[in-house]
Amino acid sequence: MATKVVMAQLSPTMEEGKLLEWKLQEGDAVEAGDILAEIETDKANMDVESLGSGVLRKIVVQAGTTVPVGVLIGVVAEPDEDIASILASAEAQPAAPAAATQPAAPAAPAASAPESAPAPAPAPSVPAAPTAKVPAPGAPAASAAPTLDGGRVKASPLARRLAEAAGLRLEDVAGSGPGGRIVKRDVEAAAAAPSAVPSAPAALAASAGPARLTAETVEVSQMRKAIARTLTASIGPVPHFFLTTEIDMEHALDLRAQLNARLSAGKIGVNDLLIKIVAEALARHPDINASWHGDTIARHGSADVGVAVALEGGGLITPIIRAADRKGLLQISEEARELIGRARDKRLLPEEYQGATFSISNLGMFEITEFTAIINPPEAGILAIGKTAAKPVVVDGEIVVRRRMQVTMSCDHRVIDGAMGAAFLGTFKAMMENPLEMML
Repeated sequence: MATKVVMAQLSPTMEEGKLLEWKLQEGDAVEAGDILAEIETDKANMDVESLGSGVLRKIVVQAGTTVPVGVLIGVVAEPDEDIASILASAEAQPAAPAAATQPAAPAAPAASAPESAPAPAPAPSVPAAPTAKVPAPGAPAASAAPTLDGGRVKASPLARRLAEAAGLRLEDVAGSGPGGRIVKRDVEAAAAAPSAVPSAPAALAASAGPARLTAETVEVSQMRKAIARTLTASIGPVPHFFLTTEIDMEHALDLRAQLNARLSAGKIGVNDLLIKIVAEALARHPDINASWHGDTIARHGSADVGVAVALEGGGLITPIIRAADRKGLLQISEEARELIGRARDKRLLPEEYQGATFSISNLGMFEITEFTAIINPPEAGILAIGKTAAKPVVVDGEIVVRRRMQVTMSCDHRVIDGAMGAAFLGTFKAMMENPLEMML
């Protein structure tokens, strides 16, 4: 029996998805559970598994195309099975939004963007030194010229990150993926090849002269669309107010140094301390560990702390340490390290980044002294962490140099009143300044 492969709703907030790559080609054998394709959702890149067995009879939506949830993207069936009626129904599928989709190949499916979409402004041309393209070992031969997707070289997000880290130009890498798309193995092969050297213009740009801006139109990722929707739904309808305090970090940093000196593997970071102490403060103030639901306020039974993680190339995601109020520092450190690593690879599962009860956002490592963060609904609060810096302060009537940190709490006034937020922030400050209070 034929199995329809559709753009599945891989996260509760997903409205559309971008088909990044087909893992199989038409005619390849398929078993139930096999990975068919990779999809870019609003928060992560996820695999699509086959629900049936047979062969991949038809690829309906090409790699690089964005389509709404529920749209048919392929068909798995027996080699001699009639799938004409299924393919006929695909012709009536809704088209993808014009601003979000670029055709993946000259023969674009019905879900691709119209040809009248505005093109990016042309950049000044610079002659490039000829560079040999390096195909991946055992990969299908790629075309000599890079395959373009709306004016950009077709490449998976992971391939783009790897190429940037290796100092490679995507134009100099041969793509072996569907339609000439550059995938991970192509970049790895090009980086390992002896002939993979930067082109003359790239070397000149890196070694001399000021940077030059280039006019271009950048396709919006599914994550950026989700961020825009979420923040629009937050900063307008949610009545924010902000509370700022300064914290003496001497005892917290001393405790961290003492603990790390005793650890043979793994280290406890400042963020791990923040997660633990936020969770302990939430346990003492359950009215802060809450969310607004119209006619009711839900107070949650555990402190599930989200940690804002910036992604390379743009975007933000908040992996969650579940029940952080019931975990030790070392367990929090191990979980956070593993979750943040997969978050940066866009490999989190929806349950690992959705459903936090409170969040923290730390920009101290970027030398930011103080900032305000936008609440992620339905959470009622988020803590913005600034840098820790040595500064002169008055202690017991004397001027001394102490390491201090500024934090700002954003509160949803529908759930949290000023005095409630101040009491929570006071508890957090007291425990940060004397971490042994966590034992009380």
